[in-house]
Amino acid sequence: MRVLAWSELDAAAREQLLGRGVTAIFDPKLRESIELIVEDVRENGDAAVIAALAKFDGCEIAEGGLQVTEAEFAAARESVPAAVQEAIAEGIANVRAFNEELTREREWRVEIQPGLTVGEKSTAIASAGLFVPSGKGSFPSVLVQIGTPAVVAGVPEIAVVVPPVPGGAGEVDAAVLCAADQLGIRQIFRANGPAGVAALAFGTESIPKVRKLLGPGSPPVQAAQIACQQYGCHTQMLLGPSESLILADDSADPRLLAADLLNEAEHGPDSASLLVTDSEALVEATQIEIARQIAALPEPRRAYAHAALGENGGAIIVADLTEAALVTNWYAPEHMQIVARDEEAVLAMIDHAGEVLLGQQTPVSLANYVIGVPAALPTGAFARVTGGVTAETFLKKVSIAKADAAALERLTPGALALADHEGFPAHAAALRARRSGS
Repeated sequence: MRVLAWSELDAAAREQLLGRGVTAIFDPKLRESIELIVEDVRENGDAAVIAALAKFDGCEIAEGGLQVTEAEFAAARESVPAAVQEAIAEGIANVRAFNEELTREREWRVEIQPGLTVGEKSTAIASAGLFVPSGKGSFPSVLVQIGTPAVVAGVPEIAVVVPPVPGGAGEVDAAVLCAADQLGIRQIFRANGPAGVAALAFGTESIPKVRKLLGPGSPPVQAAQIACQQYGCHTQMLLGPSESLILADDSADPRLLAADLLNEAEHGPDSASLLVTDSEALVEATQIEIARQIAALPEPRRAYAHAALGENGGAIIVADLTEAALVTNWYAPEHMQIVARDEEAVLAMIDHAGEVLLGQQTPVSLANYVIGVPAALPTGAFARVTGGVTAETFLKKVSIAKADAAALERLTPGALALADHEGFPAHAAALRARRSGS
């Protein structure tokens, strides 16, 4: 594990830490290559999606074969172990409960002046496209995390794109199909990541066009989502390579600390894992534990962890927990865990993080799967400006207002003054018409 002293890092070294994952996503060469795929799909529809599967995934799919069939759903129900299906059900139940509580009040109104009532109602977006990754493993939990909120929100049309199982003949991961089955989502399509994202943005002969698309993925997948925004398809920024930060004092158990640092570190070569602490002794003890535990990981997970705790992350030693909070807010991590004697005092100093998990009995792995709080979270410091995927991600606000005659009379002079000042005579005339009754 790389060890850095915050006070000794210059601007360039700090920028290197902050640039995790984002640099690759916005690389000009990657952007150019992805835009070629996006344009091909926009112009050629299914044919381009099928060609991308052959080129990038080695899968030959016949025309009309992009959508998962009912027979595949049935086979998935038979092949996935009962324990996995039960875990999926538990995850869905908890994510559903969280999101139902979050959106319990879908409409509100209040009288802010005598006779003047204002409010809002929340309505579901027209359609949503979800991307579920598949390249480095099986991720039914991703569909649980992003599909359940869309269902709770009441999105009428949900389409899901999943890259085929590596080395197969176009099969979609059976556990993902089980998650879709339990959620009642039937529009599942096999497609290469960037091509599938583009297909959702534009629509093809088989894949429906959606108004909003999102999903975690590799830099090419994220670059494709960014490229599609220029065509009017809204996306969620930025669900890129996994990252975590643990803020700890010397009360932390080094064995559990090492295990939790490795949790997100094993995701991929572009993952980042950070320990921020004011205790050099804790870093030393954790180093020993990491060396022991990382040796037990199989390849390529071990190599991924070395990168996440090496050139992509490591330990940052700070002067005190106040400085630790400053570093955390600057980094704005996707996943954050606080391990300190006074967790609530530290939490009060945290403004920018995708999620905050309190204590060593609340590991990221638990939150990833079954706790129910969002686990599809902003990466690349986008936690400074946005949060995780919830039902609110799939809702939009409609504002409501009503004025009675007395409120109209009371508010008209101010509105007239502004209409005349801004040079809009029809605005003013609409108000004066009500005064005169003509």
